[in-house]
Amino acid sequence: MEHPTLLIFLSIFGVSLVSLVGVSLLSVQHAVLERMLLHFVSFSTGAFLGNVFIHLLPEVMERSADAHEALLIVLGGIVLSFIVEKFIHWRHCHSLECEGHVHVAGKMVLFGDAVHNILDGILIATAYLASIPLGIATTMAVFLHEVPQEIGDFAVLLHSGYSRKKALFYNFLSALTALLGGASVLFLSAQVDHIEKILLPIAAGNFLYIAGSDLIPELHKEARPRQAVVQLIFMLAGIGLMYLLSQAAEVH
Repeated sequence: MEHPTLLIFLSIFGVSLVSLVGVSLLSVQHAVLERMLLHFVSFSTGAFLGNVFIHLLPEVMERSADAHEALLIVLGGIVLSFIVEKFIHWRHCHSLECEGHVHVAGKMVLFGDAVHNILDGILIATAYLASIPLGIATTMAVFLHEVPQEIGDFAVLLHSGYSRKKALFYNFLSALTALLGGASVLFLSAQVDHIEKILLPIAAGNFLYIAGSDLIPELHKEARPRQAVVQLIFMLAGIGLMYLLSQAAEVH
């Protein structure tokens, strides 16, 4: 397989462009935008879980000679994600009103975003090193997660006192740090043979952690039965998208 360097950087740059979506939705009514964000969170939750169980874990098992060792690395990925969140505060806002973020200095919000985006770049590059279909599926999952995340972060920066232009510029600059993550994986892959065997289970653990600690709790904030059904439908749609991508990859 040809080294997918160009695909890696195009995918990461494409995901980074999502940071510009916030300003385009400022004219949307507050209540409508909140509903849109919740639907995106539901959809991205399904995409994350689907990507883990339909794409990443099967790839990990296929490449590993020791399933027990591979699953231990997945567990290590979850613990590592907890450590990063605990000490660098990467958690993102998926709503237009996040009290915990408004009172944090804008620079700290941007720093946390930058760290998280570097990890996104690592995830995407790692997936592409395993296979192009896995890279596409992972890019799609990260993209869907970035939409509500970036809209929420943009709103937080505005509430923190940034002008629209500055919030847009700094948010995009933070998003571009994902390129550093992709570049670091490419550098490691040139130094260590089959580095994806280690990074893939870590990526799976990271996806599981984000879905379980970041996305699903957001969905539980909405307790109305009708909205819960809508959330479930969007979550299943996200899983369905990952399944269709896996079927398309098998055909080709």
